[in-house]
Amino acid sequence: MNISQLETLVTISKTLSFRKAGEMLSLTQPAVSAQIKSLEEEFKAILVDRNHPVTLTDRGQVFLEHAERILAIVEQLKQKLSDLNEIPQGQIVLGTTTSIAIQILPRVLSYFQNQYPLIKTSISSMNSAQVLSSVENGTVDVGIGYLTDRSLQVETSVLYYDTFEFVVSPQHPLAEAKKVTLKMLKDVPLILLSPDTLGRRFTDRIFREYGVEPHIVMELGSSEEVKRMVELNMGAAIVSKLSISEELRRGSLKMIPIRELEVSHPVGVMTKSGRYVNSAMRQFLNDLKGMPEDHFVGSE
Repeated sequence: MNISQLETLVTISKTLSFRKAGEMLSLTQPAVSAQIKSLEEEFKAILVDRNHPVTLTDRGQVFLEHAERILAIVEQLKQKLSDLNEIPQGQIVLGTTTSIAIQILPRVLSYFQNQYPLIKTSISSMNSAQVLSSVENGTVDVGIGYLTDRSLQVETSVLYYDTFEFVVSPQHPLAEAKKVTLKMLKDVPLILLSPDTLGRRFTDRIFREYGVEPHIVMELGSSEEVKRMVELNMGAAIVSKLSISEELRRGSLKMIPIRELEVSHPVGVMTKSGRYVNSAMRQFLNDLKGMPEDHFVGSE
């Protein structure tokens, strides 16, 4: 058995095709078949069902779990050896929310990549709960999101604090109001985030605490979608203050204070406890945690 054979099996599990796996690995289809056949002979088990589409057998699925683990160990070994060069390099997969990706990361990453061009970063956009679970299961290296939910498997560090604010378009009937109470929102058409987001869970909790039944006309998956609908005067909304800094600056949204919403929510970095931190991650985390809070919220 060799590493190339394991990589071939993992690739087949993703592409469901000997031909596509060969293209991805720069191997001929006969070479792919020969590698899988060699594995099956060594372990005396049929690992791949060669009918179309190609799938892994039950034994193949068990084999896949161990193959992925072995390949992860090999990759970690490569990173450790690379780190001995003392030149930060490697790849970082970031998981974060759409708003954070748009508002914060361009500034952070442009600085970081100018300083460390050998470090490559990729970004996966998701809600904060998914960021936490993705850090837990190792599909992202570093998560950035709200730290309301906690896990024993995840280490966290606060970067700054955010709030959720009531916003309307300049044409909305409440646009000129100096202050609004939560009970005044009872009959106001609201565009809210979807129930699986932290912002929505917070909003629902506040409405319950004050005995208000909100008039929800639309639910959307991200703050960016919510903002666009509010700008079109389709309804009012409660969204992250950080996410609306640009709209407030150009006047396409108006923020109206609501005392009941004045709760600070920590936003920070998440990494998996006990995971090896390569030189790329170590440098990125050190730089990120060392940035002053106004670097994140100064554009407001």
